[in-house]
Amino acid sequence: MSTSQQPDPRDRPARLTVGVVGAGRVGPTLAASLQLAGHRPVAVSGVSDASRRRAAQLLPDVPLVPPAEVLERADLVLLTVPDDTLPGLVEGLAETGAVRPGQLLVHTSGRYGAKVLDPALRAGALPLALHPAMTFTGTPVDVQRLAGCSFGVTAPEELRLAAEALVIEMGGEPEWIAEEMRPLYHAALALGANHLVTLVAQSMELLREAGVAAPDRMLGPLLGAALDNALRSGDAALTGPVARGDAGTVAAHVTELRKHAPQTVAGYLAMARATADRALAHGLLKPELAEDLLGVLATGTNGAEGDAR
Repeated sequence: MSTSQQPDPRDRPARLTVGVVGAGRVGPTLAASLQLAGHRPVAVSGVSDASRRRAAQLLPDVPLVPPAEVLERADLVLLTVPDDTLPGLVEGLAETGAVRPGQLLVHTSGRYGAKVLDPALRAGALPLALHPAMTFTGTPVDVQRLAGCSFGVTAPEELRLAAEALVIEMGGEPEWIAEEMRPLYHAALALGANHLVTLVAQSMELLREAGVAAPDRMLGPLLGAALDNALRSGDAALTGPVARGDAGTVAAHVTELRKHAPQTVAGYLAMARATADRALAHGLLKPELAEDLLGVLATGTNGAEGDAR
């Protein structure tokens, strides 16, 4: 479904008043995007100074009020709080009577589907789970990044079209996720995106230790190509000493990491083992070369010397 051409919001009146509970990096961004689509942000809640600054930057002139007042003012409420906070927040809002019948209640947690909103559903709210598969900075650039961003969508069947329409209005692409698959869906995203940041940060630190003046400039083209190849070809894109079965090179890596950055050894070995398993399964790693390599990975020692190409 194409989202390249969005209707000009000046051609129509605002249709929904929008509120945000939790002015982290996500909530104000989504509200600002909905504003571009013709909706009207009317209230936001935030506690920390950073939250208040984000709200002021992305939603200027929108008043900061307590969560219950956000629900009182808004037809569409974005609950953009940490995963562990969400169930308690929903229960509290429902118990205090803050939830209004017919009110759209949207959370952006990747972990949860629509059932976490059941207390609000019993109070008459319309529950939607819309999780943007994107990393956020809390700055206006995030609004632009929503263009073409996939959203994991979970909602009651009768609200499916409404949920997907909201995603499209924000410039995103809806991807339906079954309720019971939300934890797996979220684990997959965390494995790819969150751990990627850790790997890249460690790689830059090691390059600096090795004397590279601009590790970001060195890694940018390499990682960009690796990501593109992986997305296009999957396991067929595997390269490097593990996929080649260069046990000596891998052993040399482990030795150097133990010397200069021992905190990275466990992660290196774990990823190398996973890479070896996938390379073997897809016929990239020759079985006759795998034995020595797996021996190195099992012991984490340099039983062989190799050329660290």
